[in-house]
Amino acid sequence: MKPLDDIIATAKADPRHIVLAEGKDLRIVDGAIRATAVGIARITLLGNADRIRSTLIARKADPDEFSIEDPLVSPRMQSYAAAYFELRKHKGIDEAGAVRAVCDPLGFAAMMVREGDADGTIGGAVASTADTVRAALQIIGRAQDSRIVSSFFLMMLCEPHHAKNGAFVFADCGLVVEPDAEELADIAVSSASSFHALTGRAPKVAMLSFSTNGSAAHERVSKVVKAAELAKAADPSLLVDGELQFDAAFVEAVSAAKAPNSTIKGAADVLVFPNLEAANIGYKIAQRIGGAKAIGPIIQGLAKPANDLSRGCSADDVFHLIAVTCVQAQRIVRTQ
Repeated sequence: MKPLDDIIATAKADPRHIVLAEGKDLRIVDGAIRATAVGIARITLLGNADRIRSTLIARKADPDEFSIEDPLVSPRMQSYAAAYFELRKHKGIDEAGAVRAVCDPLGFAAMMVREGDADGTIGGAVASTADTVRAALQIIGRAQDSRIVSSFFLMMLCEPHHAKNGAFVFADCGLVVEPDAEELADIAVSSASSFHALTGRAPKVAMLSFSTNGSAAHERVSKVVKAAELAKAADPSLLVDGELQFDAAFVEAVSAAKAPNSTIKGAADVLVFPNLEAANIGYKIAQRIGGAKAIGPIIQGLAKPANDLSRGCSADDVFHLIAVTCVQAQRIVRTQ
């Protein structure tokens, strides 16, 4: 999987500090062990210290190669609670509520990132997406140049049976349920930027619909057309086309027949779906029937990296998402 190997190599070139909120989970521990062994990140595991140390030893790993921190007894807890109280008191949070929030591993991990004690965080192997994303939004917050926070899956097509090989972005598969044209344009621009950051390649963005170049008339089609126009206006250098059906976006011969004037000519590598329903179904079909490897959901638009795992994730998924989070953190450091 060369594109994935390239991401791992980029992470290894400048390892970042990643905090894993669910340190008691064996998949998290195994992913952390591999990340540390390969040298792509410095890892903090949150949870009961004795239990995590015992698990690491049982896995034949040296506990001293990791930072282990229990939010309930951490010396950082009081300062984090005070900072959280100042951050959220306008929402009615009292001091006791602030303590409860930072004693939760997701909240503690997000505070580590906000306060500069870690470069990125990952949760979701145990916690729900809603809880994982809520902690990131409330504590880390949106990037200044982002209108919305959205997500994408990095889809790796690397098997011999795949018609094309390489890395592709599917967005938004995890957060924004029914984006309007402005939000869809923001998702497209953010996804293109994320693709470039992770692969080093210039993105080709397709705004997907059930219509290609006016083959159907519907308000849902009009939304996608407007979003494509807004994305082009937001970044004139961006190669983006739409509305396109998936086959016209992905297959050169179909593009030549259906959209002969397309700027991306069936070579899209960033696929922006019209809503969450379509995107979520689409990535799962690609994963479960097509055999694509799905990494994510990867969150974009935050001030600092915080990513979500599926509760059905494997240790490999954890390792790969650590690599992606490291590359995201490297990008933020470069742009500061």
